[in-house]
Amino acid sequence: MPKVEYQGQIYIIDTPQQADFAVRYLSQFPLLGIDTETRPSFKKGVCHRVALLQVATDERCYLFRLNVFGLTLPLIQLLENTHIAKVGTSLKDDFHQLHKWAPFEPKNVIELQALVQDIGINDKSLQKIYANLFGCKISKSQRLSNWESEELSISQQHYAAIDAWACIQIYRKVEELKETGDYELIIVPEPEPESAPAEEKDEETTNLSI
Repeated sequence: MPKVEYQGQIYIIDTPQQADFAVRYLSQFPLLGIDTETRPSFKKGVCHRVALLQVATDERCYLFRLNVFGLTLPLIQLLENTHIAKVGTSLKDDFHQLHKWAPFEPKNVIELQALVQDIGINDKSLQKIYANLFGCKISKSQRLSNWESEELSISQQHYAAIDAWACIQIYRKVEELKETGDYELIIVPEPEPESAPAEEKDEETTNLSI
């Protein structure tokens, strides 16, 4: 599949003042895509706080470097805003991790993993959901990179932006398909691992024909 390329603008936010300005801009939109990134830990028992909060519109993505300035009040107010829908995947996990920075009550959130079940998709990962709907691949090559680096690389920036931006595209596509019914659901058996017992039942994944 062709790889997804992010064409929008990316803004790196590393001060509370920049965060305040960014939130004022984002508050104009009724729908936002969100995601988080955390520095990976390769030692047992060592966990890091969320380093990056990505918030996207169709044309822009803001990368809030929480490891630099924390979860500010304007960001909390954005997450608690009842008039702005926040869409993403595994949001319960993201919010749980964000609570390590500050307490808040997320409002008007849309979990894509639940939404796509309305059209028969049981896959959970953003990568698989996007591939089902658009026939394109979201690269995960930067997932285990250091999100607390002094400077984020261009590859990291684009990776992070795509993950938030793609949530908006998925939401709109699913709502369109629910309204039109213009798709065919195809159940594709997963290939059985070579070491799996012969009697083990194949798992199933979901493909869409649109």
